[in-house]
Amino acid sequence: MPTFSSGFAAKFPFALVQRSNSFPGHLTKFPIFSDKKHNRQNLTNLSVCLLNSRSNQNNHSASTMEEINGLEFDTPFSSETKDEFSKELEVAVKAVHMACMLCQRVQERLVSETHEANDQQVHSKDDNSPVTVADWSVQATVSWVLSEAFGSENVSIVAEEDVEVLSKASSADLLKNVVKKVNQCLAKAPLLGLEAPSRPLDMREVLNAISRCNSRGGKSGRFWVLDPVDGTLGFVRGDQYAIALALIEDGEPVIGVLGCPNYPMKKDWLSYQNGYRRLLSRLTSPTSEAYAKGSVIYARKGSGKAWMQTLLHGDKKFVWPNSARQIKVSSIGNPAMATFCEPVEKANSSHSFTAGLAHSVGMRNQPLRLYSMVKYAAIARGDAEVFMKFARTGYKEKIWDHAAGVVIIEGAGGVVTDAGGQPLDFSKGIYLEGLDRGIIACAGAGLHEKILSAVEDSWNSSSL
Repeated sequence: MPTFSSGFAAKFPFALVQRSNSFPGHLTKFPIFSDKKHNRQNLTNLSVCLLNSRSNQNNHSASTMEEINGLEFDTPFSSETKDEFSKELEVAVKAVHMACMLCQRVQERLVSETHEANDQQVHSKDDNSPVTVADWSVQATVSWVLSEAFGSENVSIVAEEDVEVLSKASSADLLKNVVKKVNQCLAKAPLLGLEAPSRPLDMREVLNAISRCNSRGGKSGRFWVLDPVDGTLGFVRGDQYAIALALIEDGEPVIGVLGCPNYPMKKDWLSYQNGYRRLLSRLTSPTSEAYAKGSVIYARKGSGKAWMQTLLHGDKKFVWPNSARQIKVSSIGNPAMATFCEPVEKANSSHSFTAGLAHSVGMRNQPLRLYSMVKYAAIARGDAEVFMKFARTGYKEKIWDHAAGVVIIEGAGGVVTDAGGQPLDFSKGIYLEGLDRGIIACAGAGLHEKILSAVEDSWNSSSL
């Protein structure tokens, strides 16, 4: 969609308020009107303001970097504290970094191309949910990286996509596009300290990498769980999405990695609508920390820590152990000050029920509605305090939609259970079987208990 369009105007029927000194150029108020002529003039003024601010960015880069990343830097593992999952975590983080870079390139094209071109990038599954070139490309890439690192005979993967659509004769061009994306991504492997293929993968090898992700999970052994693009609807709309990878051993998630390519490093930017965020992103230098976005968040079960690393830009190299920033859940315990987040889509969750629960425990802030497992990242990073999801009758939660997020929130100091207060069970296959009503993730035990009590009080009167 062009930047200056009536569609853009329709999405922003509010004034852009002046921001703090953390934003270069000190945004002044540029009202957004329903009329295209006024919008074009005001957005042009905004563009000039942002472009003029670039000359001042170098003067503020050090302080901005400090503000964004804080002063508490450390490494997830020192040489003395490596454990049995250290290599698995390292490879998983690198694989998700690669997947993020792939997705950024695909999404950039999706939001800038015509509808006709997008029709070749986005397809529908049997349940009418969207699937994109990025879904298959990420699944092939992550599968290949894990197999190269640990041996294909030692790698078992549960993942969302299959090769049924790609294997059809009518999908020849689609498959070529996927193969191209995979090889472009794997060529960047040396930047992350991984070995690239000795030659480009062919169609058969890419299909094999995707179809290798055919595990059904279970209660014994070790397997990976991958959601190549969680929140595909957000992805195709240019909004939030996540790449989620977890390692499960004997039914327990032990490693969780979330790639959040559009998650801004500063909380203030999170509430901006996606079109406005894209405008700021285009008008700000790619290397500027004033609008830093994109991170990989990860944790290891039992470590009591979770980490956040900014995404690579350009040809910078990734060094492990890296200087990731440790993140922690919010310390807010008063419901009146807490923010809860919930899915954007209403199809598989009840906004009315969660709104009633939030009100009953004294929450007054507007909900933060986000696509994908970015909601788990928001809790772990302290940008929100509660995540609630109560699925409508007939919907079954899948393990790839939660495994990585659970490890990360718990590592950051939070709590995740079902609505009965029991841990989520990842040992029953691809679904969270036996789930009691819904999922509740909280920054602290006090808030968690209040939400559980509210569920008990309200459940019988609900229509779920």
